Amino acid sequence: MEIFDQLANGFNGTNSSILMSLVAMAVSAVLSLVITKIYQITFTGERYSQAFVHTIIIMSVVVSVVMNVVSGNARVAFGLFAVFSLIRFRSAVTDAKDIAYIFFGLCVGMTSGLFQFDLAVILTIFASLLFYLLYKFEYGKGKDTQILKVTVPENLNHENLLDDIFTEYTISHDLRQVETTNLGTMILYTYSIRSKNATKDKELLDRIREKNANLKVSLTYL
Repeated sequence: MEIFDQLANGFNGTNSSILMSLVAMAVSAVLSLVITKIYQITFTGERYSQAFVHTIIIMSVVVSVVMNVVSGNARVAFGLFAVFSLIRFRSAVTDAKDIAYIFFGLCVGMTSGLFQFDLAVILTIFASLLFYLLYKFEYGKGKDTQILKVTVPENLNHENLLDDIFTEYTISHDLRQVETTNLGTMILYTYSIRSKNATKDKELLDRIREKNANLKVSLTYL
């Protein structure tokens, strides 16, 4: 990382701050491109957004300049943070991992803005590798929570009807709602469940249909 030290020591006069800021913006832009590439590789959400990718890059570059401005000036720092507190995303972030990537880009921009270029590079390489390995090995993978609705004839209705099936196929289950349907001749149970990793949805539904006289069963992913 000696090249960064040479850049920091090689600029003299009034142009030094501007030149270093340009270097900080360039480093932030390059590193944020690496971040967004990792984001594209590891993306597993439902709605991919090119605008979100661009936002990470832009925020990283802008923050590098902001950190250069506020460093050593507490009044300016408090003023800028007050302004930033008014900023809101126009759309909600639907994937928790997206928040981590936003924070990742911000940290790289902040580090570059303080001219800690070697640390910014190390952070980008290490965190990018970590994100990729978590994605590659599917660490912490598990079935999403699902909503299970089971229609049961009134004459078959009892609280423990599906307990053996839940024990075999699910990690957890909670009864959320009970209501009557078809003029009171049938009962509709609504459960929230988390299936075991080995559970196949069709197999679970078939087992339930054996218990509820082959009436309607639905399984919805949240």
